[in-house]
Amino acid sequence: MAFPERFSNLPDYAFPRLRKLLDAHAPGGEPIAMTIGEPRHAMPEFVGPILAANLSGFGVYPPNDGTPELLAAISAWIDRRYGVTVPDDRLMVLNGTREGLFNACIALCPETKGGKRPVVLMPNPFYQVYAVAALAVGAEPVYVPATAATGFLPDYGSLPPEVLDRVALADICSPANPQGAVASADYLADLLALAEKHDFTVLADECYSEIWRKAPPPGLLQVAAAQGADPERVAVFHSLSKRSNLPGLRSGFVAAGPESMKRIRQLRSFAGAPLPLPLQRVAEAAWADEGHVAASRALYQAKFADADRIFAGVQGYKAPDGGFFLWLPVEDGEAAALKLWRETGVRVLPGAYLSRDVGGPNGTDNPGAGYIRVALVATPEETQRGLTMLRDCIYG
Repeated sequence: MAFPERFSNLPDYAFPRLRKLLDAHAPGGEPIAMTIGEPRHAMPEFVGPILAANLSGFGVYPPNDGTPELLAAISAWIDRRYGVTVPDDRLMVLNGTREGLFNACIALCPETKGGKRPVVLMPNPFYQVYAVAALAVGAEPVYVPATAATGFLPDYGSLPPEVLDRVALADICSPANPQGAVASADYLADLLALAEKHDFTVLADECYSEIWRKAPPPGLLQVAAAQGADPERVAVFHSLSKRSNLPGLRSGFVAAGPESMKRIRQLRSFAGAPLPLPLQRVAEAAWADEGHVAASRALYQAKFADADRIFAGVQGYKAPDGGFFLWLPVEDGEAAALKLWRETGVRVLPGAYLSRDVGGPNGTDNPGAGYIRVALVATPEETQRGLTMLRDCIYG
């Protein structure tokens, strides 16, 4: 039987790789999971009552693009958060941002660009759906280093013109997963100018936008509006997973230009899976409420402060500006993760599992190889304990 080759070079996904690395070894203490970005703060109290009041909604097919009430709640949130008016017909509800990012690539990436194979740009390291979406449409994924030298954001403008002229889509994540870097308004404005010059669309993954230390990160929608950019240059993705501690709700949205949204909605009508109606009612309430978001953010900010204290003096430590990960420098990410697990029971993710090898002086260069990613999603007490053991084991 013949199978497609376009995914043949994909590595195992990060967490199966981690199990292969660690699970043959006994933990050195009571396990503390600091690997997956699964929020463990309390869900909003209104979730249960709203679900109970709308159980009959599981008996009907849900609106494909989102209920009018949910789209209105999302539009109102965008206006409050970014000062931008996005009409309902430029919005669509998603089963989480991963589904949206994948399907937007299918809907928006052309078969060719200037008669050549199109390129999809993405930071390296990155959220892995960016790469598989590019491969699914036959585009060439170009992995652009996002390292300390570039402020942990990709410098797309440094690419050769012949590459930029083939770009159809460019992925950007701010606050960045895994490094926590926040793209400034100037960075986003420059990226939009580059998109205009070379005729491509920016896919902005902003699912960590509400977890920040000192100031709300700027969003691509507000920068595009201030700049008067072509709306078709922008598709922005948000989620309730991190913002509202509802990863299991699988609810997010995409905002895009009119023609882009027409194509995204058309694809969803043929091949998508709309969000069940009771979950849309929960999402409507979540986008309308900021109290639970502020309470959760305060917990993260306290954990950031603990991390700053615990890692004070550790060479190379950089406090993140947003998100809920630490991106910690080590000599070898896999070796550090294995040592930490065997000696303490603390479980972290090697940075190389989130990046790709690219050509380098020794044939390969993986910008995540010298890092571990640590998720600050547990209780403050468990987080403090895990970070202290990590410091003593790896940097002591």
